[in-house]
Amino acid sequence: MADDRTAAGAAGTGAGPYAAGPDTPPAPPAKRDRTHYLYIAVIGAVLIGIAVGFIAPDFAKELKPLGTGFVNLIKMMISPIIFCTIVLGVGSVRQAAKVGKVGGLALAYFVAMSVVALAIGLVVGNILHPGSGMDLTTSDKAAGHDAADEADKGLVDFALGIIPKTMVSAFTQGEVLQTLLVALLVGFALQAMGRTGEPILRGVGHIQKLVFRILGMIMWAAPIGAFGAMAAVIGETGTDALKALATIMIGFYVTCALFILLVLGTLLRLVTGVNLFKLLRYLGREFLLILSTSSSESALPRLIAKMEHLGVSRPVVGITVPTGYSFNLDGTMIYLTMASLFIADAMDQPLGVGEQISLLLFMMIASKGAAGVSGSGIAVLASGLQSHKPALVDGVGLIIGVDRFMSEARALTNFAGNAVATLLIGTWTKEVDRERVALVLDGELPFDERTLVDDEHGAPPAAEAVPEQVPLEKAPVKA
Repeated sequence: MADDRTAAGAAGTGAGPYAAGPDTPPAPPAKRDRTHYLYIAVIGAVLIGIAVGFIAPDFAKELKPLGTGFVNLIKMMISPIIFCTIVLGVGSVRQAAKVGKVGGLALAYFVAMSVVALAIGLVVGNILHPGSGMDLTTSDKAAGHDAADEADKGLVDFALGIIPKTMVSAFTQGEVLQTLLVALLVGFALQAMGRTGEPILRGVGHIQKLVFRILGMIMWAAPIGAFGAMAAVIGETGTDALKALATIMIGFYVTCALFILLVLGTLLRLVTGVNLFKLLRYLGREFLLILSTSSSESALPRLIAKMEHLGVSRPVVGITVPTGYSFNLDGTMIYLTMASLFIADAMDQPLGVGEQISLLLFMMIASKGAAGVSGSGIAVLASGLQSHKPALVDGVGLIIGVDRFMSEARALTNFAGNAVATLLIGTWTKEVDRERVALVLDGELPFDERTLVDDEHGAPPAAEAVPEQVPLEKAPVKA
């Protein structure tokens, strides 16, 4: 059965077993994928941006709108993509309890990994003591208090913020969790409607293909966005801040790398049998996009498309990925830990073990919803320090100079954590086609970069919906 589906998927991009019959003529040769030139251009744009930032820093600062504009174009597509993915996934499952099981398992995993990330950050921070010898200026103090004022007020505001003012405002305001809530409600409503809701599901499926095609068009602007973003950050930061704060930067990057390779890699191998390096290679273009924009949110739509293509069922992807972007912030946890200890050491006010644990548990809660927004880590850091030890808020300004570079490491780690989490949750819920995972990661079933979506995976179309979602390897296919 898996061989039939594999053959159908390999016959041509975007044409799965539901679209082919025994008398179907051979698919025409696939168009040559020219998107690899796009990502070569992105690498070149990043290098040119770095050079411009060093050579003409004042001019480079003026290029920041190029990067901001590109990220905003990506964010424009996030809400409709999340909505379509979740509605299609939840609406085609006939048992609402299965969706609840996926969500509950995902949240439990996210909390566990946040604690692990906090613990790793605590150990490394207490070993390095990266803030020793830093000098605090008056402008540093002011910057810290400004960041605290910009932070969210607390957990209650966060919880109420999940509820949109209207169903439509969830899309217009670009709030991921608001879109997630509306999509879940629509998906469950379509479940209850049964066959009456199937035409709506088919319509949502067509809309999903449209928004992914638009996203594919937007991606051709990536080199311009990468050039503007990188030139601006180099021009604003300069070499002096990089040299002065090299210890905390290097320590943070090394800690994130160890977390990805040792913790996530080991967990992925033990649970799914998948090699982490193959998964990272499969998501290489997304990592490049994040590196050039410093925002994991810029790669969120592509992660949804790629994890579905990999063989994880649509309900699992639709629930795990958007939720993970607000609740599975491994890189942010490590950053908050090390930055707090850095500031405490720099101001010669070291934190005791009890103070460290209580402060970071508070930050773990306060950080939810901070993913995808470049620089949001500073606001969460300042907010946590303001609540637990106000004297340390003055020191937040010390780290602002290199926060943008640390933001890249945070985003890369958060993204890797969510990709691994999707495979793990899919494996635990038996919603992964293991044979397809192996074929995709070995390069035998390439991802369609033109449409970013195909039909041979995930839940069957609404017209073919089965009474109950079954694991992909057992899903019925037509001859």
